[in-house]
Amino acid sequence: MAFNFSAFSYIIALIGDAFLIFFSIFHVIAFDELKTDYKNPIEQCSSLNPLVLPEYFIHILFNVLFLFAGEWFSLLLNAPLIAYHVYRYVNRPVISGPGLYDPTSIMNADNLNYCQRESWIKLAVYLLCFFYYLYGMIYSLISS
Repeated sequence: MAFNFSAFSYIIALIGDAFLIFFSIFHVIAFDELKTDYKNPIEQCSSLNPLVLPEYFIHILFNVLFLFAGEWFSLLLNAPLIAYHVYRYVNRPVISGPGLYDPTSIMNADNLNYCQRESWIKLAVYLLCFFYYLYGMIYSLISS
């Protein structure tokens, strides 16, 4: 078994993906609390907005590592979500700081359902990617 850059990329991706899974779970819980009126929208958005840019940074970081390692399938697997993140951030509402969630419009039922569905889909994608990265790490360690 030899340790190569591909295995290193998958290890970093596993660690980063664990954080992304945590962020997605936090988003799902936060939107559920908003839906059931347990929390104030201003407080909730102020806790959700600081997580947006780190989520995007972590996701792009390990995809850049996949690019340098030549892991094209892993990069291709993540390309649609990266494109969605860029689209979502470019078309975000006008708010004072970085983030996606505006406290004045988050309580709109359509917007809240959309954000909650988006969080569940991201959670599913990150979970599937986690197991693929685990497989990719083991395969790259064994094959070299």
